[in-house]
Order: sequence, then C-alpha cells, then structure tokens
Amino acid sequence: MTSLSRSGTLGRSGTLGRSGTLGRGNTIGRSNTKSSLHPNIPSQSYALLDDQGVRTNLGHTNLIMALLSESWLFSTIFIIGATYLLTFYNWFPGSVPDDYQLWNTSCYWKLGLLLPLPYTLICFLGLALPFRTPKFIYNDSLRKRKIDNLYILTVTKGDNRDAVYRSWNAHKHLERLDPCVRVHVLTDEPYFFENINCYTCPKSFATGRSKYKARALEWYRQTMKFTERDWVLHLDEESVIDDESVRRVLRFIWYEHDCTWGQGVILYNQYNYWKNWIYTVADALRVGDDVSRFQLQYTYFKRPIFGAHGSFLLTNGAVENAVTWDLGSLTEDYQFAMQAWDMGFKCGKVPAIIREQSPMRFIDFLKQRRRWYVGIRRLPEFLPRVWAFFWTLSVVSIVSLIVTVILGFVLLQPMPDGTFQHYTTPRWFVFLTNFSWVVFMYLYLIGNFIQDLDKGANIFLVIARIPVTLILQLIASLMEAAAVLYGIVDPPKDFDVIKK
Repeated sequence: MTSLSRSGTLGRSGTLGRSGTLGRGNTIGRSNTKSSLHPNIPSQSYALLDDQGVRTNLGHTNLIMALLSESWLFSTIFIIGATYLLTFYNWFPGSVPDDYQLWNTSCYWKLGLLLPLPYTLICFLGLALPFRTPKFIYNDSLRKRKIDNLYILTVTKGDNRDAVYRSWNAHKHLERLDPCVRVHVLTDEPYFFENINCYTCPKSFATGRSKYKARALEWYRQTMKFTERDWVLHLDEESVIDDESVRRVLRFIWYEHDCTWGQGVILYNQYNYWKNWIYTVADALRVGDDVSRFQLQYTYFKRPIFGAHGSFLLTNGAVENAVTWDLGSLTEDYQFAMQAWDMGFKCGKVPAIIREQSPMRFIDFLKQRRRWYVGIRRLPEFLPRVWAFFWTLSVVSIVSLIVTVILGFVLLQPMPDGTFQHYTTPRWFVFLTNFSWVVFMYLYLIGNFIQDLDKGANIFLVIARIPVTLILQLIASLMEAAAVLYGIVDPPKDFDVIKK
C-alpha cells in the first residue's frame, strides 16, 4: 500500500497526511488506495470532511490520573487501618476474636472465607505500590519511537446503527490531533455505513478457527498490512476515548520502547451511569481491578500474568502479525495476550482512560461473566486455568459467608458454667478474613469514587453513594457467583453478544 506522507513522499499508510488538507473549513479527506481492493473499504477519510456531531468523549482524565498517582499511600493506610479496627474492635457475634485458641469449631464453616486471600493479597500489592504515571518520565528530550499510523478501531457487529454513529461522532475529530491518527469502524457484512471510515468484513472471509469479533479483526489485520510502525487501539462498540487519553496513548507509543502492547483504565460511566444501581456497583469492581491487579501487572511485571481486556487494547502491528487473531477462543483478548507473552512481547500500562457502560439486564450480566469464566477456563495455558480455578472457588466463599452470617447469630456453644455464648474465632483467622473483606470493599468503593469524580458528580452525592455501594456489593457478589454457576451448569456453545 502507498500513501502521500506529510512531506509529500510516498509512504505506506494508505492515507493522505495533513499536508493534503485545505484547513478545517475546507478539508479534503485522506486518500485510501486500499479502496480498490474491496468495495467495503472507504476510499478516503471522512473524519476530516466536517466537525459536526455530538461529542460524548468527555471526562476528567488528568484529574483521575493525578489522583491515582498519589493514591497508593492512602490505600495502604485505609486497608491496614480498617483491618486493624475490625480485628480488635469487632461487633459481629460470629467473629468475636479469641486469643486463647488457634482453632475451634467455627473455623470449619469459615474456611471458605480464606479462599479469596490470593486475589486480595495481589490486589493489595497493586494498590500499595505507586500507580506509575508519565509525569516525571516522558519528555521531549527522549528518543521517540517512529509511528506511521495509530488506528483507533471501534469493533461492532454493526446492527446497532445508533451505537455506530455515536462512536463515530465521538471519535472522528481525533484525526485532527496528530497526522498519524486514523479513526476506523469495523463491522460485519451486511452492515456497511456510507460516509464514515467503515471497514466491513465480508461474509466470504474465512479463517481457520476464529469467529465473530476475532474473525473481523483478522480480516482487518490482513487488509491493513501492518508493519512495526503501525499501532491499533481496540475499542468495543460502546467504548469512548477522549482527546487527552489519545495524547497519552501517543506518548506511550513514543517513549515506552520496551513495550509493544498495553492497556489503561476502563471506566463504566459513559452511558446509563447509576441508571441501575446494582449493575453500576457490580462493574465498580472491574475499575478497582484495573487500578490494583492490572496496574501491578502492567507497571511492574510487564507481562499479562492476569490476562487482558478486549477493549482499550493497544497493540503494535508486529505483535498482531506474529500472534494474529485466528485464535478460536471465547476470550480472544486473553488468548492473544498469552500468546504474545509466549513470543516474548512485553506489555505496559497506558496512563489513560476509556469509558464504557454496564449491562442493563440480569441475563446479559450473567452471559457476559459466563463467557469470560468459561473462555478463560478453556485456555490451554497454566495461569488462566489457575485464575479460573480461584474464580470457581468464589462460589464456595459466598456460601461460606452466608453460613457464617446465619450461624454467627443463631448458633451457641455451651460453656463450663452451664451458660451459652456465641462461637468465638481465633484472632489470626479473624484478621485474615477481615483483610480480604476490607480489600473487596475498597475495590468497589474506589471504583465508584473514581467514576463519580470523572463524571463531575456533586461531592455530597459521591459521599452518599458510599453506603449504597457497601450494601449493593453484597448483591453484586452473589450475581458474580451465580454467573460462575451458570457457566458450570450451562457453558456457552458460542459467543454471546449482549445488549447495552
């Protein structure tokens, strides 16, 4: 493929650079010589033809990133302090600490409460270690990695017409930020949209194993003919990225020379935020996951030990060409990350944000989590199976919690003087279970706190939502366990497309 670059020379990107524009008011689109290859490829960039449409890619990215960069000390003090208070000033009848026993009868039905410890310890470590931002790292004196194209790619089946145009209107102006930026929408036939940068995977295209989204991505990869100077920012249908985050993505590409792919923080406050309280609280845990477990992975390990998300997945063309999307998995994003790791590619944390939305129906929530659970469990690598195993154990943990609450109030043990009292629990046991509970609570709380600040919510409303989050997270935990049971009893036979 050839193109006219900024200097007027022939390049590789298949587009007409900024030197080919006539200005904002009178702009010609970037040419696209790939249009001759297939009718479902746009002949030019329509992003530069006008600047109309409602922009929904708004938020407070700089504020959230600044807050996260300084939050590690508060997180550490809060979690350790709350654990200490609950352990030494406990009011719950079923968890009265006992300093004279190392084990007693109550420990048997509470064993399930210790199962989340590996997860909560990992999350605590991610929260306690500084959230690395480029504030004192990136500067213009550093050598920049060369980049031809940054494709901001929204992947959608295409049947939701409103979602397609909403995404296009939110992102098309991003091509004005830098000459390398390309805003594309990837759909499946028969959904081809005129006058937008729509790339449509033909029905006739076949791969060895992949279906649906992965199949379309494989067609796109082959069509675009990536090189190591191309990058793709993968977004889901409902995902929105703002201008500041795109600038941060570019800085990651320029300066993180050791990393060939990465991810940032995903918020779920873009559409219908707090419209359904339960689903909003449920997805707050995913935000907490991003700023704890996944920040640990991307900032310090540089390897996808805990997997990857399918959205806000920034990949280099060389990585895509090496791994490809012909994967044949229900969780193609996780499998892509694992194979990239096997091939020696390192990942990093992109200090930026995208915004999505939560499911709005219970069955969609269950199907979404079920696909993740079953897809991860089926991956051939060792680590995904370990995490799927611990995910399965979460069901046991929930059952143990319910039993503990019930028996803590109703079950009494006989005393030598003939009286009865509530069962006590060894203090070391109480400390560990309290630690896990506090970390879980904190993940939900910080998730919603960050999202509220990003939306510019009134501070009194932010405070009022704290007790709501604490209460509803119990329901959210039950829903997560129900999704795991759903996956065990009725695993999906194919890829579930949920409505949002």
